[in-house]
Amino acid sequence: MYALDPAINYAVPVNSNSPVTRGGEVYDVLRAELLNGLLNPGDKLRMVELAARFSVSQSVVREGLTRLAEQGLVVATPQRGFRVRELSVEDIVGLTESRVEIESVALRLAIERGDVRWETEIVAAHHLLERTPVVDADGRFHEPWAPAHHDFHRALTAGCNNARLHGVVLALRDSAELYRRWWWALADDHQRDLTAEHRQLKDLTLARDADGAIEALTYHIKGAPERLIAYAREHGLDDLNTPPPTESPRTKRPGRRRSRK
Repeated sequence: MYALDPAINYAVPVNSNSPVTRGGEVYDVLRAELLNGLLNPGDKLRMVELAARFSVSQSVVREGLTRLAEQGLVVATPQRGFRVRELSVEDIVGLTESRVEIESVALRLAIERGDVRWETEIVAAHHLLERTPVVDADGRFHEPWAPAHHDFHRALTAGCNNARLHGVVLALRDSAELYRRWWWALADDHQRDLTAEHRQLKDLTLARDADGAIEALTYHIKGAPERLIAYAREHGLDDLNTPPPTESPRTKRPGRRRSRK
């Protein structure tokens, strides 16, 4: 059995019977399913079923779910267990504000403290991102773009040299990723020039223009949430918990409508 070693970003052989290894597998698989929309907001995560699925004990499943809860991807409720975090307009607003404030601090510190190795990682990550299409030949979201996008933004703030701060940045980005497929399916914003936005972010950061880079980052972070919020308000929605349509964004409207008074 192999698992990803984050220190070297390669799969390495591991003892498949180790509880730590099995717990990591549960965490990795469920996290990927959450971020790729295979588990819907509000879905219950039953430990008995998951233990049977992964052939592990419930304590191992609980370990993985607890890690996901710490990242804000699932919610633990006393006497009710775990469920996928629900999505709401209020949450988008708070999450976006938090990301802008915290990522701006991390980026400013990275620009002050980052060395040549940090610059090299940004260039490499941007090179891969720019050559990974956002959509596939059929016009659907191209899933390989998501990890390339994540790695580029991780590289931008990694130079802050503050592990705790960077951990918060990455956790907030993971939480925001849950909204990605709703934005893509519903916001009708497929003409947004993400390539130009990322190139500008890269150039301003490498030029050590902290104010310019933070302004560009703020615009970039707010883009998708603002369009998704506009869609929700246009259609009178309080939440975004119904899965978006897989074929036509306009054939199905998610969420609950507010009562009209």
